[in-house]
Amino acid sequence: MNTKELVAKGLELPLMEAFYTIQGEGRFTGYPAYFIRLGGCDVGCVWCDVKESWDSGKWPVLAIEKIVEDALAFPGRLVVITGGEPLMYDLGPLTALLKSKGFTTNIETSGAHPFSGDFDWVCFSPKKFKKPHPSIYQQADELKVVVFHQSDFAFAEEHAELVNSNCEQRLQPEWSKAEKFIPVIIDFAKNRPKWKISLQTHKFMDIP
Repeated sequence: MNTKELVAKGLELPLMEAFYTIQGEGRFTGYPAYFIRLGGCDVGCVWCDVKESWDSGKWPVLAIEKIVEDALAFPGRLVVITGGEPLMYDLGPLTALLKSKGFTTNIETSGAHPFSGDFDWVCFSPKKFKKPHPSIYQQADELKVVVFHQSDFAFAEEHAELVNSNCEQRLQPEWSKAEKFIPVIIDFAKNRPKWKISLQTHKFMDIP
């Protein structure tokens, strides 16, 4: 098979970067984690802080065996697959290999493409810029909505109606708007206690 065919089957994937750090946001805040950031995104968030990830053609295409081998060099066994938009690819082969090596698998996704892969935790962060695929709603363990504009509160509630009943719900201020929206998010959560607050603690710690 050529590279295009291997990528289509999820046997090779464009890798923007991979690094071992501390998960800074959401349910697993504070956990040591190995991040696998795949290249390629067609969602186009205006406030995205990794816009260089959007063009998949800029990044080397690696066999999933190499990606997992590199992850094994670190002591932590929590992997977070992110992007870009990781569900642009079939993640079944990568997650199967990771789990066979003892990893717990998490994903951070906008849900804009059909769901694939075997994940222990699915963080679904919908974006206004591209409608989520219906397959994400029953898979989501965590609904994390980034608050950039006042209208994002209504957007969050709309998606909260669609996820499964066990899905945790979090609001996270976009970093550049944190000073403005943290007080608003606090009041919102206090009045709607199903919502929790997520902060980008890795930015406070100055780590990736």
